[in-house]
Amino acid sequence: MSVPLTPARERLVLWLLALTQFTVIMDFMVMMPLAPQLMSAFAITPAAVSGAVSVYAWCAGLSGLAAAMYIDRFDRRKLLLTVFALFTLSNLACAAAPSFQVLVLSRAFAGLTGGILGAIVMAIIGDLIPANRRGAATGIVMTSFSMASVAGVPAGVMLAAHYGWASPFYILVLCSLPILLLAARVLPPLDSHLPNRTPLSAMLPELVALYQEPMHLRAFLLSAVSMLTGMLVIPFISPVLVSNVGLRPEEVSYVYLAGGVATFFTARKIGAWSDRVGAHKVYRIVSALFVLPVLFLTHLPALPLLGVVLFFPFFMVLASGRNIPMQALMTTVPEPSRRGAFLSANAAIQQVGTGLGALLGGLTLQTQASGHIDGYGLNGWIAAALAMLTVWWVGQVRGAAQGKAAPVEKAA
Repeated sequence: MSVPLTPARERLVLWLLALTQFTVIMDFMVMMPLAPQLMSAFAITPAAVSGAVSVYAWCAGLSGLAAAMYIDRFDRRKLLLTVFALFTLSNLACAAAPSFQVLVLSRAFAGLTGGILGAIVMAIIGDLIPANRRGAATGIVMTSFSMASVAGVPAGVMLAAHYGWASPFYILVLCSLPILLLAARVLPPLDSHLPNRTPLSAMLPELVALYQEPMHLRAFLLSAVSMLTGMLVIPFISPVLVSNVGLRPEEVSYVYLAGGVATFFTARKIGAWSDRVGAHKVYRIVSALFVLPVLFLTHLPALPLLGVVLFFPFFMVLASGRNIPMQALMTTVPEPSRRGAFLSANAAIQQVGTGLGALLGGLTLQTQASGHIDGYGLNGWIAAALAMLTVWWVGQVRGAAQGKAAPVEKAA
């Protein structure tokens, strides 16, 4: 059975979960700024790169859907260690891919494994951390986005520029191994949910019921639209900065570095703010503000590197900041005995939104003979409209238990 942790042990576990998420987020994010190198190495178009991004998301969605039937049937510690080990192997397969077709298949394997790690991490937070502190806990884990932006993606871009596109994936494998060993030592048993697990014969009916619950459906729609909004824009930042703005591929690392440094300092503050005033209110404010940098980024004029570096933190802070109150809110929606299944299903829905956003975003873009990429502005207007839709819709998402969800509902 899982036992209460001391404050020091709790912080250690949260930072370990952040490191785990760091590898998953870097694995996903590094594909986007690698687009120029991949386009050159394999003679492919931006749409093909978005296809490689979306295949990860589609497979992650399918994996999350399947995981909803079994994720609450295992000790979360054992499940995390097993899936993370397979995820590490998937990165080795990506690094060793001899062709773009094999790389796409390897990305599919990465999606099948990495796609459910986020759900397992959030389920562990839901099991260990009281609802009134989950915003802050989520903020700590969400610093993984900052770490990936500060250390992972810039380093990956630099390595790819000097040693080839495969080098970031080899580095991910080397980073994952010590994290896996540390997790085996630090994580406590996490099996307190097992006595209430669904009987095997009822798994499929329970899965169907999970998608029939109105409050679950409202939460799923928020997750899907929120992820789709970002992915209409994010996968194409690097090729647009290179082709339209005129940056060199290695300069893109400085852009992501500036954004990552900013989010490293803001993620925990946004999480604490969410606990203090309510996840609904914080999500509304951050999502509404997110519209401004989205429209500027997708209509970016020719700027020097310094101008892009100074602007990009505003985009990154708001893009990542939207997810912190949303993820904290999601942990309050289901009953505790169904938390893992719900969060896994929610992860699947998020991946569907991610894949759909990357796919639709790629379809609107056209590369001219000069190399200029057209259509990015349209993506920005669509993303802005969807962001404003989520500002209204988040008020429809409520927790299963008013007592436990009160801290995040009070501002709704």
